[in-house]
Amino acid sequence: MSNEVPIDEIDSEILFHLSQDGRLTNVELAKRVGLTPPPCLRRVKRLEESGAISGYRAVIDPAALGRGLDVLIDVEVSANDRRTFLEFEETVTSFEEVVEFRRMFGRPDYFIRVAVADHAAYEVFLTDKLSAQACVLRVVSHLTMKRIKGGP
Repeated sequence: MSNEVPIDEIDSEILFHLSQDGRLTNVELAKRVGLTPPPCLRRVKRLEESGAISGYRAVIDPAALGRGLDVLIDVEVSANDRRTFLEFEETVTSFEEVVEFRRMFGRPDYFIRVAVADHAAYEVFLTDKLSAQACVLRVVSHLTMKRIKGGP
């Protein structure tokens, strides 16, 4: 049994337009996908109820908030027990600089993306927060030169 939501071409168009601008009115969305507003709204509601649309949110530009340095971090930990992994994940999740955090298959154990003001702020994050975790074995930092595709 599949968890996939069956969607047709119009549903795909709706998802595309809402992913580009989640504040579109139903009238404008309907016009863009070639429907009248009532059936467009029914489709959007169905996509929301099925979980295909999981929410709406504001996309914040980190540079506008003084967090223009984007750093991707590979982290390996020296732990094999679930408790240590869970504690590490809870701690790192609480760091305000962390904007994305994933546990990976294989190596590295984790992928973290942080947004900080500058190199000095990243050094403080790295030394005082991330590397201060007892289970951290290795950290490899990748500073972003230019974002080609993706969020802010």
